[in-house]
Order: sequence, then C-alpha cells, then structure tokens
Amino acid sequence: MDPLGFIFGLPLAPLRGLVRLAELLQEQAEQELRSPTAIRRRLEELEEARASGEISEEEEAAETERILGDLLA
Repeated sequence: MDPLGFIFGLPLAPLRGLVRLAELLQEQAEQELRSPTAIRRRLEELEEARASGEISEEEEAAETERILGDLLA
C-alpha cells in the first residue's frame, strides 16, 4: 500500500475493526444457533415445557417446526 493511502486510511481503521468484530460475532452466533447441541437443548426444553403444561401440543409442534426450519434454512 502506498504511504499516502495508508495515511488517509488510518482514521478509518477503528471503523474497519468494528465492522470485522460485528461480522465475527454474527458468525459465532449463527454457529451456536445451528450446533446440534443447541438444537437438541432447545427441543428438550420444548418437551419439558409441554410435559409441565406450560405450552399446548399445538404450540410445541409449531415451535419444533420453526426450530427445524431454522436448521434447514
């Protein structure tokens, strides 16, 4: 990179760093949401909520469908 481009680009470095940090956080969140362990945990929580009567069978089915749809998307 030429020195002049470096000098004028230097003030934008913090912004570039912030954008990269946001991208990394998004990637990490997507990995955690799509991990088999997280999906299993969410489905088990749904099953427990249904067993304790917190949600109806229809709500459980809809939420299960949504979770599995997110996995395939």
